[in-house]
Amino acid sequence: MKRGDVVLVRFPHPSGQRAKKRPAVVVQSDAYASTVSTVVVAEVTKNLTMKDDPACLFIDVSTSEGKATGLLIDSVVSGLVLVTVYTDTVAQVLGSLSAALLQKLDACLKVGLGLP
Repeated sequence: MKRGDVVLVRFPHPSGQRAKKRPAVVVQSDAYASTVSTVVVAEVTKNLTMKDDPACLFIDVSTSEGKATGLLIDSVVSGLVLVTVYTDTVAQVLGSLSAALLQKLDACLKVGLGLP
């Protein structure tokens, strides 16, 4: 598993009451992959209401880049909803973001986290 991978994971609900198996994108640095048993991921949602928000990345599955993610429907990666999960809770890798999409996601994360 590496940064930019689209994974299927039991994603915790913000209330802490339940979790839902859903896609997410690995945003943690690859440098930590072998040193910790957790991984930081960004939520992927089919709710497109935030698709034009600067902290969110729209994935159009009709494009070649979108198909490479392994997602089945147009989706939004949120730079606002990040969680840390144990690596053994990742069910599978669905696909990955292209270098161009990963660069766009980096910009979204900067906006969402208020980084320069």
